[in-house]
Amino acid sequence: MTHTIQPSNPEATPAPDTTDIPAAPSPAPRPASSAAVPPALKRRIPKYSDLAPLMQFKKPGFSKEARLKRASTVWDLRDIAKRRTPQAPFDYTDGAAEAEITLRRARQAFLDIEFRPGILRNVSAIDLSTEILGKPSRLPVGIAPTGFTRMMQSEGEYAGSQAAEAAGIPYTLSTMGTASIEDVAAAAPNGRNWFQLYLWTDRDRSLELIERAAKAGNDTLMVTVDTAVAGARLRDVRNGMTIPPALTLKTVLDASYRPAWWFNFLTHEPLTFASLSRYTGTVADLINSMFDPTLTFEDLDWLRETWKGKLVVKGIQTVEDARRVVDHGADGVILSNHGGRQLDRAPIPFHLLPEVKQALTADNSDAAIMLDTGIMSGADIVAALALGADFTLIGRAYLYGLMAGGRAGVDRALQILEKDMARTMALLGVSRVADLTPDHVRLLAK
Repeated sequence: MTHTIQPSNPEATPAPDTTDIPAAPSPAPRPASSAAVPPALKRRIPKYSDLAPLMQFKKPGFSKEARLKRASTVWDLRDIAKRRTPQAPFDYTDGAAEAEITLRRARQAFLDIEFRPGILRNVSAIDLSTEILGKPSRLPVGIAPTGFTRMMQSEGEYAGSQAAEAAGIPYTLSTMGTASIEDVAAAAPNGRNWFQLYLWTDRDRSLELIERAAKAGNDTLMVTVDTAVAGARLRDVRNGMTIPPALTLKTVLDASYRPAWWFNFLTHEPLTFASLSRYTGTVADLINSMFDPTLTFEDLDWLRETWKGKLVVKGIQTVEDARRVVDHGADGVILSNHGGRQLDRAPIPFHLLPEVKQALTADNSDAAIMLDTGIMSGADIVAALALGADFTLIGRAYLYGLMAGGRAGVDRALQILEKDMARTMALLGVSRVADLTPDHVRLLAK
């Protein structure tokens, strides 16, 4: 019989000396049992019935519709436009004055913000409609005046005005537009058409344009005041930009890569202007022959007496001037540095916006505050509205669409912006334009 002797006091029993005893090796991990592998992770040869749903190869699309559908941003439209448009007209749209510092800063200003979203809001339905200058607009953005538009793409102002009509937003025809006031009104009879005016030294010619605009049903006159002389648009100088485009050896070579543009240009009506029947020469010469460097606030008073509709002043770049033009009868101001195409290193409208809003509010003014320059997305528009703008205008953004695909391209540009705006507002927790406030945007340190 074997006896096991237990110590009477286990705590007093000395621990065995293990100094010279090597440590036992750790047991090797056992391989996982095949039974532990989930069935979904077991290797097998795929069946054709499993592969068939995955093998849905998309047919390549080369049509205009397919090309535009692939564009998800305005920048995508710009890339398409650059491939399809000769260098001179593309650069006329894409470029700015001198070193183009102003344009870069204007676009960067919209990037240098932080959105501040609210949560747990009902954003199942987003309403982008607003009111501007006494009438409704389905979106808080309109099309700005652009010169020589049919030079960018042959449908020009007709495409822009019809797309705006379809979208339920205002369209502005430029004095230097390549379609007449009457023809644009006929092309978009149910649209809200505005007319942009450069006051000429010859006041009789200005008066004639004003009367034609009123007769054609334009309810708003937009006078541009930042063009005492033409800016130094160096891309145009280097490209030898003329009206109409000259068929030099360079342009002929350029045409070989853009045959559709040249075919459309050469087979449609030659360029005509809203304000003059024909012109041949450089862009700078045309501008300097038209613009009046003697323009003063007295001329604004004359316009206010002459024009019976809404009057807005475009080219405001200081708080003081915003207040002064309102005191002289303007129904609205457009904070704009002409898209960076006049004075390089000019003030950035987006930066100026909060100050102008504060000043006009302090004056108990109900003048509309609009903004352009640098807008390339719906998020940019939402940011401007949050900081106090009542409305925004796009120039280049719609022209990129025009050059990318004519009327369909302009429609696509507006669709992209609308989708951007709706998504941004939903993520901010805002369902109406009127509910946007400065609390939704923070300007990052410059």
